[in-house]
Amino acid sequence: MKVIDWNRLDEAARTESLRRPVQKRQNEIASEVARLIEQVRADGDATLRALTRRFDGVELGVIEVAEAEFESATAQLPADLRAAIDEAYTRIRAFHIAAVPQNLRVETAPGVVCERITRAIPTVGLYVPAGSAPLPSTALMLGVPAEIAGSDAVLCSPPQADGRVEPSVLYAARRCGIRRVFKLGGAQAIAAMAYGTESVPRCDKIFGPGNAWVTAAKLLVAADSEGAAIDLPAGPSEVLVIADDTASPRFVAADLLSQAEHGPDSQVLLLSTSAAIVAAVQQELALQLAALPRATIANLALDNSRIIEVDSVETAIAISNRYAPEHLILSVRDARRCLASVRSAGSVFLGNYAPESVGDYCSGTNHVLPTYGAARAYSGVSVQSFLTFITVQELSVAGLAGIGPCAMRLAQAEGLQAHANAVAVRLEARP
Repeated sequence: MKVIDWNRLDEAARTESLRRPVQKRQNEIASEVARLIEQVRADGDATLRALTRRFDGVELGVIEVAEAEFESATAQLPADLRAAIDEAYTRIRAFHIAAVPQNLRVETAPGVVCERITRAIPTVGLYVPAGSAPLPSTALMLGVPAEIAGSDAVLCSPPQADGRVEPSVLYAARRCGIRRVFKLGGAQAIAAMAYGTESVPRCDKIFGPGNAWVTAAKLLVAADSEGAAIDLPAGPSEVLVIADDTASPRFVAADLLSQAEHGPDSQVLLLSTSAAIVAAVQQELALQLAALPRATIANLALDNSRIIEVDSVETAIAISNRYAPEHLILSVRDARRCLASVRSAGSVFLGNYAPESVGDYCSGTNHVLPTYGAARAYSGVSVQSFLTFITVQELSVAGLAGIGPCAMRLAQAEGLQAHANAVAVRLEARP
């Protein structure tokens, strides 16, 4: 990883040092995805089968996973893995239930009651990737809040070479009460959930991470009034670690590599106040990298990554807020105190014993998070993501008499006489 001294950089160089890897062929990918979406809309299941044959090398018969396949997945899954999924499910559910937003009821004036009530989004589509590794954890992260919200969830995940969905994903989906799973991946899965086909129901909102084609598909269907809403913009995975002289170089290197192994377009950043820590982390990276099965992928990600030397933890946090990382690890003394200064991050990990990995799997928080700087304005997936909020107002005759003149005067100021009349006719008709 390239080492940079923040204090020696001018503003242009600082901006460049925080730049994410350029997503290649974005326009070309968007154009290809738009064609795939139109094909799915026109020909439904026939196109889904053709695209699965083309991209996954699998000849699909029935697109939907059968009950027997769920039972087979459970039977073939090792008992310790089933137990780990169950354990993670319990903690994720506990955290998300505690974060459920409550209905509100406020009397803003005598006889004027305002409320906010919640409703589950009726049908949601959950996308679980299965590129270089299966992701049962993503099925949990999407399925648990959908279950708590009360949405009807369907799930798509690419088929394996044998035409089946990864057993651990099926087990996690069923653990979350998801009954309908489809053997579909890529942009075609997003199109199927957004517009519906003979087999796949049309969904109101689509959730889940994916590659550049999946991301492009989500953005395209979200921009179409006949498409579907989406959870949040997502790009390659990323972590930013802030480390002072109390950090463990071994821990820091492990955290950096845990994100680097996601994919060659992932990015990891280390901001440190200690030259000794920087040197030790570099040594640890080399040692740990040599033992990783996905070392080639991690190495490519490290080429997109860097170490930045800073003069203080406060400066590091300011840089982090500017970068807005998906994951932020504070490996510093009194990490809890530093949390108050964090403004933009998807998820924060405090201290030397909070690895990002526990957030990915089983601490209880959600790992579907804003990336590529979107944490400045977006939050990670939660139960709230699966809800809509409806406001309600109820007025008595006296309540309208009290606030009606205010509404009328403002309507007149805006030149909207019919608005004023809607109040006036009621006031005139008072008993």
